[in-house]
Amino acid sequence: MKSSTQNGLIAAGISFVVGMLFLGLFLNSSVQTFRSFDRTVTVRGLAEQEHLADVVIWPIPFALASNNQEEIYLQLERNTGLVVEFLRDRGVEESEISVDVPTVTDRSAQRWGGDAGSEFRYVATQSVTVYSNRVEEIRNVMRDIGELGKQGVIIGSDDYQFQTEYLFTRLNDIKPEMIEIATIEARKVAEKFAEDSDSRLGKIKTASQGQFSISDRDRNNPHFKNVRVVSTIEYYLAD
Repeated sequence: MKSSTQNGLIAAGISFVVGMLFLGLFLNSSVQTFRSFDRTVTVRGLAEQEHLADVVIWPIPFALASNNQEEIYLQLERNTGLVVEFLRDRGVEESEISVDVPTVTDRSAQRWGGDAGSEFRYVATQSVTVYSNRVEEIRNVMRDIGELGKQGVIIGSDDYQFQTEYLFTRLNDIKPEMIEIATIEARKVAEKFAEDSDSRLGKIKTASQGQFSISDRDRNNPHFKNVRVVSTIEYYLAD
């Protein structure tokens, strides 16, 4: 009876030891697997391209001064006609030209009593705006703007609203290609890191496309646009 009980205890002990051994092996394997999935590297890939703007918005402002209200409106009408004729003669289409509403200021009626030292009572501004997809052609027309000065049209304004704008509107057309390039560049960096750390690059854990940015090449060439995107990708590393 006593021998049988001892044999049972021995068998139970052996079973416990074997069970703990298998449990230890299982836990060790699980920890190694967990660690292999826990090791990651985060890299960034840049894609950058230069494109010609596909829209130009060109305001042509001119100013007038007079002491006669009727005369200043007649001068505005004359100058507007000269500007529009100048554009048409150089191939700008009617649909690309718009005439803005004129602004006439009576200095004597201003809130603080006007400018007593001013030679002219009325000051007027007017602008004709060109909106076109033919960027290069319109830029060629811009070079001839001095011809209007020879006809008595005073062109120019320091007002920000009259600055020429160049837009790039084809971003959706180039997005897939640029994202692909950024992803490839990010993977190159990750593969180099894995090689240097004696590891193997695994699957992607997380990925962020990043925000596209469009900027002028430089302030002297605003019609050329620099388009860029940075993708951020996190990869698993394995031994």
